[in-house]
Amino acid sequence: MSTRILQVCLSPNLGGLELYMQRLCLYLQSHTSTHICVAEKSRLSDSLSSSLKTPLLQLRKSSWKNIFSNAKVLANYIDTHAIDVLHMHWTKDLPLCVFAKQLSQRKPKLVQSRHMNMTRFKSDFYHRYLYKNIDLMIAVTLQVKKQIIRYVPEDICPKVEVSYIGSPAYIHLDSEDRSKLLQKYHLNNSFVIALAGRIEPAKGQALLIDAIHQLNNPSVKLLLIGDAMQPDYMEEIKAKIYGLGLKQQVIFTGFVNNVQDLMAISDCVVLATDKETFGMVLVEAMHTGTAVVASNSGGPLEIIEHQKDGLLFDSGDAQDLAKNLTYYIENPVSRQRYASEGKATAILKFDSERQFDEVLGLLKSMNCK
Repeated sequence: MSTRILQVCLSPNLGGLELYMQRLCLYLQSHTSTHICVAEKSRLSDSLSSSLKTPLLQLRKSSWKNIFSNAKVLANYIDTHAIDVLHMHWTKDLPLCVFAKQLSQRKPKLVQSRHMNMTRFKSDFYHRYLYKNIDLMIAVTLQVKKQIIRYVPEDICPKVEVSYIGSPAYIHLDSEDRSKLLQKYHLNNSFVIALAGRIEPAKGQALLIDAIHQLNNPSVKLLLIGDAMQPDYMEEIKAKIYGLGLKQQVIFTGFVNNVQDLMAISDCVVLATDKETFGMVLVEAMHTGTAVVASNSGGPLEIIEHQKDGLLFDSGDAQDLAKNLTYYIENPVSRQRYASEGKATAILKFDSERQFDEVLGLLKSMNCK
């Protein structure tokens, strides 16, 4: 019997969490009965509408003013479509999903994929009510699992499983397309460093620019891939670049659909986030066969083995980051060896098809209880 799953994500953004949810939905729809609920007029709803054949349940943007009306709509949908498992991804949707579960007649199993760190105890009455209604939590790293067990009281803590996020195998560009990209961004005869992610303080663009400045190497080019989320921060970054004399070395690509292609034409990819829960950017870069450098905290510690399939620098330390980048520049043979080992690690441990199989198995197991 097919397990009927309802995927829920009312996030207004279109970042790593939302794109992961979209890829999972595409996979699940080909393997079991899958329904999808998103926020109306969101970037995720637009993206899903163009990639899926089935209609979406679209709710108004969640707020405390409409959470109960949204929960009623969601509960009715659960009962009408005989949903067995409610699977949510965005932490802010937890009250909505719990209320919908309680209002429904079917009382589906509630599963939360925890994509973010948990940093405080959930022992107050409100959180006890929420967490006792969760049947399973899927943590994206072992560290997140440990946080859940630590911060959620034992008597209400749901079962917790770890499932790393994967990436599909990368299909490399042919030589002509590769040359076109290098020409487009004026990267020929350069050592190319890439950072992919929304341009915001947490992603560490400023730290990487400081490290690039310390290299004092005009042949180095930096690709900053992603949208600017805060105009003021973007202006700060540009002012820093101009002030350090790096205007000719830093290229802003804006939002692009071919992030991995830009990683593939780079010599290394950096994840400079101070506290990254997982580090999907690293997995995607490793699949392209590009060397990686990441901060030595959080998720990267479960992805990279230092000096085997990548390099780790002291989190928040621009000087140590520059030291690691210098090593890659001066040791191309070692850089290529780490890149090759990184690709092997990505294929073995972080393959999206294998991970989606794992998640589907966990969701189906809920329907057997």
